[in-house]
Amino acid sequence: MNFVLTNDDGFDQPGLAALVEAVEPLGRITVVAPATPQSNMGHQVTMKQPIRVHRPDGRTYIVHATPADCTRLALKQFVPDADWVIAGINPGANLGSDVYQSGTVAAVREAAILGVRAVAFSQYIAPNWTVDWPSAQLQTAQCLAAILKQPLEPGQFWNVNLPSPIHADSVLGQRVCPLDKHPHRYRYVEDEGVFHYRGIIHDRPRSAGSDVDVCFGGMIAITRMEI
Repeated sequence: MNFVLTNDDGFDQPGLAALVEAVEPLGRITVVAPATPQSNMGHQVTMKQPIRVHRPDGRTYIVHATPADCTRLALKQFVPDADWVIAGINPGANLGSDVYQSGTVAAVREAAILGVRAVAFSQYIAPNWTVDWPSAQLQTAQCLAAILKQPLEPGQFWNVNLPSPIHADSVLGQRVCPLDKHPHRYRYVEDEGVFHYRGIIHDRPRSAGSDVDVCFGGMIAITRMEI
């Protein structure tokens, strides 16, 4: 199989390196990733400006644009025969309504729009915990082995969130679950005429059995999304 790998944090980030290690045994890999961090970019695309691309080696394209642009270029230009687009591993969860602001999720949503199967991987980071990338890599590889066998209808894609903390020897359960529809509990604080966002992901409300509830409860949350 042919895989396109991307992210929203930049081509040189450890989450993408871990994803490459997780996917490499499964087929041919092409990395098409942003040159600079693009977190919270959502589904923005570049249409009126040229996009600069650098190719440092035979399987890597560094794109000076958004994650959705990376997917568009990959599938329209660089890897038109791709079987899957996989994004991540994002350092931070993409749960509930977060999927609409996430560049990671936008990259795979764009793949679904273009008729290619896709999955996004994100790592929830609990308070006072640092991401263990080798463990995230192992959990991603194990989860991906199962996901690749599952059916996807046209216009559908997967969104996966790994719980926190995890360790290399963890045996985690996996649950297919719906997207939580609760909004964040956030506010804005004014300071000398400017406003600062204040919100704590760990305190967000959640419905029983939703992706937020499953991931915060220590299991891998797998959500089948639709465009």
